Amino acid sequence: MAGPGLWFEDFTVGATFETPGRTITESDLMAFAGLSGDFNPIHTDHVYAAATPYGKPVVYGVLVLSIVTGLTARLGIFDGTTIAMLGIEDWRFLKPVFVGDTIRVHLTIRDMRPASHPQRGILMREYHVVNQRDEIVQNGFINLMVRRRPTDGGATESETL
Repeated sequence: MAGPGLWFEDFTVGATFETPGRTITESDLMAFAGLSGDFNPIHTDHVYAAATPYGKPVVYGVLVLSIVTGLTARLGIFDGTTIAMLGIEDWRFLKPVFVGDTIRVHLTIRDMRPASHPQRGILMREYHVVNQRDEIVQNGFINLMVRRRPTDGGATESETL
């Protein structure tokens, strides 16, 4: 059964959403290093990073992308209706993100179409990740399969899987 999220039919092309912000901490950075096993000094060594063009450690781009998925979840609009993330397309890392930066997401529904299964739809979602200065630091597309609203008397998605 679906939760409080929106059904495919509740979305419209051009609809926009903005997430709350989240400040990235040193703990986030080091936890990600440990989880991923990537201890590249551009991210984890303050002395090394001070000698780079950035002058300080840069947050992992894929850590920011991971936080983006969490910020998107905080919207609640996909709760209980999400079936699957279908892919990440044309994702670009445009500006560095540093510990202490606060990011948020501007999400736009760019296109939508029914899926081959009659109880599913596809949302083409465009993301712009901005920092506290409203600079776009990352952008791209993350497409999502979601449930369609059950028709009267029709089987629900869980009954047909």
